[in-house]
Amino acid sequence: MANTVSAKKMTRKIAKRTAVNRSRRSRMRTFLRKVEEAISSGNQTEAVAALRAAEPELMRAAQKGIVHKNTASRKVSRLALRIKTLSA
Repeated sequence: MANTVSAKKMTRKIAKRTAVNRSRRSRMRTFLRKVEEAISSGNQTEAVAALRAAEPELMRAAQKGIVHKNTASRKVSRLALRIKTLSA
């Protein structure tokens, strides 16, 4: 348990930041899940639309420090590749 005033303040700040990060991570995962569902349904146009919505959300999460920049880029790249193979 925090004893000093500064430690108590840091505990409050960390709790707020954790809530924000959890919300952003959840939002990112929701967008990814929508893309995954569209891919599994086999509907390419729906999957492309879902990816277009998910890409800025992923990059925003990378910018905010939720995921690493390379991780976000890798996820977008792999999803795009999977969508591309739907037409073949």
